[in-house]
Amino acid sequence: MEKYIIEGGNRLHGEVEISGAKNAVVAIIPATILAKDRCVIENVPNISDVTILFRILRDLGAKVTYLTKNSVEIDTSYIAEPVVPYESSRHLRASYYFLGAFLGRFSEAHVSPPGGCNFGVRPIDQHIKGFEALGAEVTTDYGFIHATAKELFGSHIYLDVVSVGATINIMLAAVKAKGLTILENAAKEPHIVDLANFLNSMGADIRGAGTDVIKIHGVDVLRGTTYSIIPDQIEAGTYMTMAAATGGDVLIKNVIPKHLESITDKLLQAGVEVTEYDDAIRICRNKPLKKVNVKTMPHPGFPTDMQPQMTTLLSIAQGTSIVTEGVWDNRFKYVDELRRMGAKIQVDGKVAVVEGIPELKAAPVKATDLRAGAALLQAALCARGISELEDIHYIERGYEDIIPKLQNLGAKIKKVSTPDSILSQAQ
Repeated sequence: MEKYIIEGGNRLHGEVEISGAKNAVVAIIPATILAKDRCVIENVPNISDVTILFRILRDLGAKVTYLTKNSVEIDTSYIAEPVVPYESSRHLRASYYFLGAFLGRFSEAHVSPPGGCNFGVRPIDQHIKGFEALGAEVTTDYGFIHATAKELFGSHIYLDVVSVGATINIMLAAVKAKGLTILENAAKEPHIVDLANFLNSMGADIRGAGTDVIKIHGVDVLRGTTYSIIPDQIEAGTYMTMAAATGGDVLIKNVIPKHLESITDKLLQAGVEVTEYDDAIRICRNKPLKKVNVKTMPHPGFPTDMQPQMTTLLSIAQGTSIVTEGVWDNRFKYVDELRRMGAKIQVDGKVAVVEGIPELKAAPVKATDLRAGAALLQAALCARGISELEDIHYIERGYEDIIPKLQNLGAKIKKVSTPDSILSQAQ
């Protein structure tokens, strides 16, 4: 088993380049199935979720060829069966996007329920509602979700709750359906727009992505394309809070500042200096942090994927902050680990009361999911002493080259294989 050893108390300074968006690429990779052709995807992050998706595609018969470190050619023309078994999907929530992609190409799909981060029930009832509205019959048996249709037809679909996953899956299924699909109460996240742009570059006709009403005119054929993934909003936000937590001065490059507005706003309220450029953002803090109240909401609200990092930052702010999780249940599981580092946080359901303390103390901790892992790494970076962080596979699901990037910013961090001791690695 591998873990990170972090000697905290060092201010981050310098420049860091943001990678392609995880939440976009995990939808776009399955979407290549719709083309039955070759697609070249650029700015692909080198993360474990991508590795798993490529493994699934290869198992299906696709050809996946790296052209450069972050540029990949995917040829899905040889895929014959729309089946993703449990062993392939159990580590990856985004495996459910194969349902929509398979339905769009084959009019049937057989996918085992997905895995991924474990911080609450993630029902797919809205996905199923959309598939059925398009004419598919959906059943579950023997550990598989089966969706089949003689033919898919456009429909008027209203999502009962705003769901990123359902919005993406319905787009994938509807893009080749006959007629017009109108999807209301759709999610508006940047990666929804990125997926729509990718599909349109293949010949789809999708309008309104980024608003709560998306209109999809079905087309008969999608073709191969070359497309570059947008920068990762959450990776950028994570380096923003890490820089703020350590009292650092970091220029974060290859970003879309508009995607970061809700994060920027809360950092400014907390007393952090934020300077925006065309495609970069600078974070600088040289004074104490101030309390801030935060509530996560669907885009353009404060992103739930930044809640653990922001809560960790507020644990060393002056005063008492209130953090409300408005998207997922049980997303405060990491708080027990933060308490091991001295944080004073009380959780009641979806609300955390964060009483700021002067500094965190080093401790051995474990990541509980992807963003919680990033938050605990952030805590270790600003804590006094040497911490060790286990279950780092969660972190590597979504952050490319996080160790060299942090080392380049002056962090004292190493990745080691247990049972290496803290003392031997810290020397």
